[in-house]
Amino acid sequence: MDLCFQNMNWVGIYTRKQRVTVIPHLHCIVPGGGLSQDKKQWVACRTGFFLPVRVLSRLFRRLFLEQLTQAYRDGQLDFYGDHTALEDAGAFERYLQPTRQVDWVVYAKRPFAGPESVISYLSRYTHRIAIANSRLISANENGVTFKWKDYRQKGNKRYSRMTLQTGEFIRRFLIHVLPPGFHRIRHYGLMSNKVRAEALPLVRQHLQVTLPSEQPEQKETVEAVFSCRECGEPMLIIGTVLRQN
Repeated sequence: MDLCFQNMNWVGIYTRKQRVTVIPHLHCIVPGGGLSQDKKQWVACRTGFFLPVRVLSRLFRRLFLEQLTQAYRDGQLDFYGDHTALEDAGAFERYLQPTRQVDWVVYAKRPFAGPESVISYLSRYTHRIAIANSRLISANENGVTFKWKDYRQKGNKRYSRMTLQTGEFIRRFLIHVLPPGFHRIRHYGLMSNKVRAEALPLVRQHLQVTLPSEQPEQKETVEAVFSCRECGEPMLIIGTVLRQN
C-alpha cells in the first residue's frame, strides 16, 4: 500500500501555479510498512491508514520550526522589506511563537485510484516546466500574455488571460528553476541508492511479489515467399490489395 502525502491545499497550489507564482511544496510517496530490524520480515502499517494525522501534524510542526530556528542561528535567512525587523533574535522568536500554538494541517490519505495512478500523475508533474507552450498567447512589447485557470470559479469565469511585463514574467518563470545542487526527486529508505539493491529483493520476497519477465519478446519469424528478380533479396508480403471491378 502506497500513500501520497502533500501538505498544501490543491486549489491554492493550482490557482497560484496557473499564475506562474512559486508555491513551495512536497509530494511524498511512502510505503505502507518496512523491513524489520533483522530484515527477516515485512512489518506492515495499520490496516486502513498509515499514521494518525494529528500526531503527524504536531511532529511536522516541531521539526519544521526546529530546522527554521537552526537556519536562523546559522545565518542562512535573509529578511527584506517589512520583515527586516526579524533580524533581531527576540523579534524573530516572538514572530514564531504564535505558530507553535496553532494546529498545523498535514493532509494524508490513500491514493484515489491506486498506486499506479499516483505514480503516473507525479511522473508528469515532476518533469514539466512552469508553464506549457500551449498556454502562451502572445509575447510583444506590451509583455507576455498567457491563459490561466482559476479552479475556485465555475463555468466561463474559470478561464482568464493575464498579461505580465516581460521582466516580471521571466522572474516568475525563473523562480521555478531549481538552484544548483538541488535535486527535484530524492529517494530515501528502501529506495535510497545505498540500500535498494539489497532491500528491494528482500521486500519482494517477503511480500511474495514477482517481477514481470525481463526477457525480450520473441518476434515471430516470417519466411520469404518471393525473391526480387533484380537483387535476389527475399520479398515479404506485407498486405494484399484486392482488384476493384
